[in-house]
Amino acid sequence: YPYITGIVAGAFIISSLYHVFHKEELKPVSRFAMLMALAFLLFATTPLMMHLGHPERALNIMFTPNTTSAMAGFGFIYLTYMVILSVEIWLVYREDIVFLSKNANTAWRRMIYRLLSLGVDNVSPESRKLDHDVMTFLAAIGIPAACMLHGYVGFIFGAIKANPWWSSPMMPLIFLLSAIVSGIAMVVVCYMVIHYLKGRPLDPDCMHSLVGYLWFFTKIDVAVELLEILNHAYMANEDWEILHELVTVKLFWSYVVIQMLVGSAIPIILLGIVVVFKNRLSVWWRNAFAFCSAVLLLIQVLAMRWNVVIGGQSFSKSYRGLLDFDIELYG
Repeated sequence: YPYITGIVAGAFIISSLYHVFHKEELKPVSRFAMLMALAFLLFATTPLMMHLGHPERALNIMFTPNTTSAMAGFGFIYLTYMVILSVEIWLVYREDIVFLSKNANTAWRRMIYRLLSLGVDNVSPESRKLDHDVMTFLAAIGIPAACMLHGYVGFIFGAIKANPWWSSPMMPLIFLLSAIVSGIAMVVVCYMVIHYLKGRPLDPDCMHSLVGYLWFFTKIDVAVELLEILNHAYMANEDWEILHELVTVKLFWSYVVIQMLVGSAIPIILLGIVVVFKNRLSVWWRNAFAFCSAVLLLIQVLAMRWNVVIGGQSFSKSYRGLLDFDIELYG
């Protein structure tokens, strides 16, 4: 669940860079990234619902709101962000919806698009300008909403003081930065795969911009993650002995090898080569390095989520040993 919401936040930020900050080079993926954010957001709570014994009780946070509950607070943020994103997508595609409501090839499709148009078929220049202004305003609001959506996940973990692996004020920032990384990486992967399957050429300026943002946020994300573990090591509290064993023994492969070496060091090097040596590499090599880096970063963020969520439950509360976690696929 934290992995899916991270992709939502990262993909939306890419879209907002075009709509709010007018990064024209990101125009080819702006609408695509927004739809990606909505698609992942619709299914973000699916793992939570499957994990609950009575998933229908999830609606209780709406019917009987509790403002002091951290999980209820997240539900309100999730719903608010869903509304903002849905309205923004409707404004972006409204002109297309109106066109299809009149020109779709079958009657039932025209009826569906007529319903989606909400009875508004005015596509004059004045109405399109109003749509753009409202959408820009919503996108500006959506940026902090997206940050809150995933930073709140880190807040829930960081607020659990009884767990030293989680109890850190840096946890919301770590979750947010890794969310941006995974979202941009997913946009890169999906954008390249879809264009390859449809035989369309990739926009070189758009790809270079995506790679630049991905490299930038990856470096900051890895630096903050290392700073967080360094902070634990330097403080050397009574819990550091068990945390040291957790990182170097229990999570050695998932943390040291997959998350830091394979998932962080290699993509930083590959993306750096693409950015620095842009004019010396052929387009094929730049795209190959970008695709491989994006896939590795998706694995890295998934490993980070595993190490935080599962690793935080892998040591006993008495700090006297490590526990085993058994995955129950059909439990």
